[in-house]
Amino acid sequence: MSGPDSSDDLGFAFIDSQRQERTGCPEVVYCMGKTVDQAEAIMTRMREKGIPVLGTRAQPELADRIVKRYPEAGYDTVARTLSIGELYRAEERRGLVAVAAAGTSDLPAASEAARCAEFFGSRVKLICDIGVAGIHRLFSRLPELREARVIIAVAGMEGALAGVIAGLVAAPVIALPTSVGYGASFGGLSALLGMLTSCAPGVSVVNIDNGFGAGYQASLINRLGHLNRTPPER
Repeated sequence: MSGPDSSDDLGFAFIDSQRQERTGCPEVVYCMGKTVDQAEAIMTRMREKGIPVLGTRAQPELADRIVKRYPEAGYDTVARTLSIGELYRAEERRGLVAVAAAGTSDLPAASEAARCAEFFGSRVKLICDIGVAGIHRLFSRLPELREARVIIAVAGMEGALAGVIAGLVAAPVIALPTSVGYGASFGGLSALLGMLTSCAPGVSVVNIDNGFGAGYQASLINRLGHLNRTPPER
């Protein structure tokens, strides 16, 4: 592994240009908390170095700038993800990650998880509005869920969806709590604690609204036996 490149140092940020060499996946830019100028500079420098770029929690103003500079860039307004280039082409994605969203209000986190899993090489199916309040809707989608190698269960409120799914499928379930809910949901804490204390085995839990973490972990699991660790050379 080569040493740090001085061109990685932007003063306010130091790009980890060797992360893909170490882990098989490049650094992802968390845009929230950065100024638009800072996020644009980081993403631009990464792309100049030939790194496929994924930004999460990206502002519309940042997306406008990046798309003007890179017409091939893609921005998902629901997931708030911004990408320049792809690690894997659509035909190279393998396996299957199912992202199950309890309600429409959970779609921002679910869409972020789906887009991140897709970026890191997984085929993805997003299944919407199958929360436990209308549990018949979940039962009607069980055949699709059972095709998946790993499932991300996305829910706010009391977060019951993850445990219900885990009791019905053979695949590992990654529980993604969201901040959706009324006052006593405490901004997602109720869902988080409910998912952590689920009696159904096979459930692991990421942080509240952490679609990136869920999508990344799901892709690592899906990759076992399906994908090469290192993306194809571009």
